Amino acid sequence: MKLISIGFLLALANPKDTLMPHALLCAEQIEAFQRDGVVLVRGLFRDHVETLRAGVARNMAEPGPYAAENLKPGESGRFFDDYCNWDRIAEFEAVIRRSPAAEVAADLMRSDRAQLFHDHVLVKEPGTAKPTPWHQDGPYYFVEGRQTVSFWSPLDPVREASLRCVAGSHRWPRPVLPTRWLSEENFYAGDDVYMPVPDPDAAGMDIREWEMAPGDAVAFNYMTLHGARGNDTATRRRAFSLRFVGDDARYVERPGRTSPPYPGHGMSAGERLREDWFPTIFRRG
Repeated sequence: MKLISIGFLLALANPKDTLMPHALLCAEQIEAFQRDGVVLVRGLFRDHVETLRAGVARNMAEPGPYAAENLKPGESGRFFDDYCNWDRIAEFEAVIRRSPAAEVAADLMRSDRAQLFHDHVLVKEPGTAKPTPWHQDGPYYFVEGRQTVSFWSPLDPVREASLRCVAGSHRWPRPVLPTRWLSEENFYAGDDVYMPVPDPDAAGMDIREWEMAPGDAVAFNYMTLHGARGNDTATRRRAFSLRFVGDDARYVERPGRTSPPYPGHGMSAGERLREDWFPTIFRRG
């Protein structure tokens, strides 16, 4: 009688694990993403850096309705961010559809598909001392699921102003309280569901950060705690973020207006995100 290997049985139980990942990934990176909630993908947008730089310039010249300046009077530099502009900025849509990001997202999430949630631009001009506050993206959003991924990609070389992520925080039992970056107020009324925002440096948490070239990308789960230092260098720090959801992601109700809000979306709790607003960019087979 032939013996059936444990590996063969696992492959039958988890067929996605046997698929060859995109050439930018290896199996160890996918395992690290699942375990730690964060991994570095070198060169994800390497062939699209100039297109993204042009898109960021257009975005800053023609801000959308959610654009924000995140500095208080007297704080040095400029900290600009804006999101949900892919359908009006051609450069962003071209990169979303032509880059390998969606396929890499599906591999990391172990999902059959990668559905676009939104884009996000964050620019810290030279001399911007303000850090990006520690936060999890998930509590701000109206979507939940294990299969989520954000890509954060610098369009300038970064070292001190790189993204910082706390490994394993996507598995914490309670979400971190979402706050407003400028006013530092609670995002929703009442905070009994949430844990206070921790200080990962003081607590000695496992913080992952990398020196990055333009087009590299940090991939992290929506529930991974992350932030960034201020930009005390003499050069700009332009970053492009792209967010995807996978097979198990569903719309959820929050105790207040979400960010992004997407007014008039018409979805009900438990539904997949509507395809006409959140298109599937990659699908296996």
